[in-house]
Amino acid sequence: MTAGAGGDSAAIDAGTLREQRSLWREAWRTFQRHRPAMFGLVALGSLALAVAVGPFIYTEPINNLDFTRTVRPPSPAHPFGTDELGRDLLARTLYGGRISIAVGVTAMFVAITVGVTIGALAGFFPRADGPLMRLTELMISMPTLPLLLLVLLLFRDPLRSAFGPTIGIFVLIVSVIGLLNWMTVARLVRAAFLSTKQLDYVTAARSIGAGNLRLIVRHILPNVMSSIVVAATIAVGAAIITESTLSFLGLGFPPDEPTWGRLLFDAQNLLDSAPHLALFPGALIFIAVISINYIGDGLRDTFDPRRVD
Repeated sequence: MTAGAGGDSAAIDAGTLREQRSLWREAWRTFQRHRPAMFGLVALGSLALAVAVGPFIYTEPINNLDFTRTVRPPSPAHPFGTDELGRDLLARTLYGGRISIAVGVTAMFVAITVGVTIGALAGFFPRADGPLMRLTELMISMPTLPLLLLVLLLFRDPLRSAFGPTIGIFVLIVSVIGLLNWMTVARLVRAAFLSTKQLDYVTAARSIGAGNLRLIVRHILPNVMSSIVVAATIAVGAAIITESTLSFLGLGFPPDEPTWGRLLFDAQNLLDSAPHLALFPGALIFIAVISINYIGDGLRDTFDPRRVD
């Protein structure tokens, strides 16, 4: 009798595993049929591979000054040209892409973590809904860019002293961008929780003794992942643009850390005589952001339970 029960359990586990694999396989097939999403995946993957591996292949130093080759146009020796100090723009663009993408992804995780937590609590617990949504509305009503500038001016010097000029600015920018961009995520998750927690399977799970934490993590949260995925992709693109804006205003990373926004800042006075200095980093920002948005659209359609093939 025991052996039979053990065999039945193993069979159920094997069947569940095959079902999960088939669901993921079907999701991948659905995603592949979304042409803009596949374009975004290929473009973003190529860009990420280029900034990750490129500096090891194209070994031109990023801060090698050579005043005999200042503001050169693109050429075989320097495919993206050189800047006003004779530094190779391709090398600086590849290196800066690491920082810009890292800022976008890390700030996204901060925003998603805070937004999902507040949205889930507001949508699941009626008593917490009012205070948390008033806090969300208060944060939404604040002007983001002036608040970003104020926080950067107040805390950049202490964090520089504590962590160094590069790490300190990275921690500050990621924290500020993430903590000022969670509101949209919170509202999306709250709306999804309010509708999902009324469904029959949640009521059935509650009736057999499932606690609040289990209901939130195991039963409701997986079913609102489409909203979270879309919000996450939007957050990455928004964080990259925000970091570029701060660097363009001269309030981002130090001049020797060439993020894409910093490269645009350095090129603003040479747009007439050397437009390539702004064209290449600007194009990479555009490619990264639009690719991420396309991927988000594809993932939303893939995980949408109302999707009809």
